Amino acid sequence: MPIAESLITWVHLISASIWVGGSIFIGIVLAPMLKSLANAVEERTVLMIMIGRRFNKVALPALVVLVATGIYKAHVVLASPDILLGSNYGTILVIKIIVVASMIVLFSIHVKISDVSKEKMLPSGYPDAKIMKVRSKIIWLGRIIVGQSIAILLFAALMDGGI
Repeated sequence: MPIAESLITWVHLISASIWVGGSIFIGIVLAPMLKSLANAVEERTVLMIMIGRRFNKVALPALVVLVATGIYKAHVVLASPDILLGSNYGTILVIKIIVVASMIVLFSIHVKISDVSKEKMLPSGYPDAKIMKVRSKIIWLGRIIVGQSIAILLFAALMDGGI
């Protein structure tokens, strides 16, 4: 079974790389670069929504695989209340699960805000205040989700290190 466990860990790490790496790339590289590609806030916002929806076609399956493989990897601890509630590993795992659950909720809200209707709304003459509100929500939710993703990686490292 060691090869099977290794393959599950490998798939888990690839999924984490897609989810976290892609999110960081969008926030740190792509979003700032859009200022040089599109002058109007509306254009940049539409581009970010389109790119985000395209990224979600890869990111959402990666997140599902990440959660599924994470549950599989943690099933021994999850099935043992003594370990789950009576060890540092279990405590960190519970915190990690809470952060993952809240991240999924925020990601769902982020996807809903970035739907096709918002993309079509932006260039059609909506007031700047409404456009800025949508843009602000997208940016802040994205930042929080990336922060949560990075924190989850820290929790994984702490668990792997035996803390």
